[in-house]
Amino acid sequence: MSDTETRPDASNTISFLGPAGTFTEAALKLAPEAQGKVWKPVTNVLEALMDVQSGKSFAAMVAIENSVEGGVTASQDALATMDGLRIIGEYIVPIRFVLAVRPGIGLKDIETVAAHPVAYGQSRRWLHRTLPDHLFVQASSNVASARMLFDEDEVADAAITPPTIRDHFDVDIVAEDVQDSAIARTRFLLVTTRTDLPPRTGSDKTSLIVTLPDERPGGLLSMLEQFAARGINLSMITSRPIPEHPGRYRFVIDLDGHLEDSRVSDALLGLRRYSPSVRFLGSYPRAVQSPVSVDPAYSDDNYAEAADWLKGLVR
Repeated sequence: MSDTETRPDASNTISFLGPAGTFTEAALKLAPEAQGKVWKPVTNVLEALMDVQSGKSFAAMVAIENSVEGGVTASQDALATMDGLRIIGEYIVPIRFVLAVRPGIGLKDIETVAAHPVAYGQSRRWLHRTLPDHLFVQASSNVASARMLFDEDEVADAAITPPTIRDHFDVDIVAEDVQDSAIARTRFLLVTTRTDLPPRTGSDKTSLIVTLPDERPGGLLSMLEQFAARGINLSMITSRPIPEHPGRYRFVIDLDGHLEDSRVSDALLGLRRYSPSVRFLGSYPRAVQSPVSVDPAYSDDNYAEAADWLKGLVR
């Protein structure tokens, strides 16, 4: 069989942090665009996004934020530095973890616990309360941690994993709901290279990455005023260091609204005049479909009326 015949069709392939059974795969199950497609498991977020950028896949599903641990820095940094990527959807997955062991192992036998760093962070209090002397062994994913229970080179006694882990490994569950928060959620993004925007729904989000033009007192305030002056709510803002410029930071921003909303497009124009480095990551429907509240002063109708008034000043 030729290489062409064995290579997956990129236009039908979505990359995600694997292996099967991860929360990223659970997010794919929520995405209409992913249904009927080939789901390609990869080893990390960067590889998933590189698949999209290089044309090996038409989309990637990546985690961007957890309600307990905050932003997923690997995803934020990749989106900040990789060109040509656009977000077309977000999906929220409730997070639950169990403690899995090889058959025959009990809580009293556990000395080492394998977990993905984010999962470990979300279960830290439970682990230190229940297994105060345990050693943490880092895993590449929430399913890879269970594989380490049987790894001859780096065997762990227990693993923090999703509740569905027994669909993939012969393990026993010695504790359920070991996450520290009963309402933990992770937000995932579906990322492509498409430049067309999903249509406005009235419940939309726009994502940006902005670098301040210089370091000066009030610089961040000047950036934020571009949004405040147009009645735009920021649902997330976080800073990430710029490795090539120690001491400087870029800002990852989610705002309520769509690029085709007059107040949002006007804010981006103002932002671009203020900062030469604005990366537009996309406008897309919010996972929580509650309407975005807009002050009437910043409605599209008011923007259009103001524009007509300005034109009428010169006859």
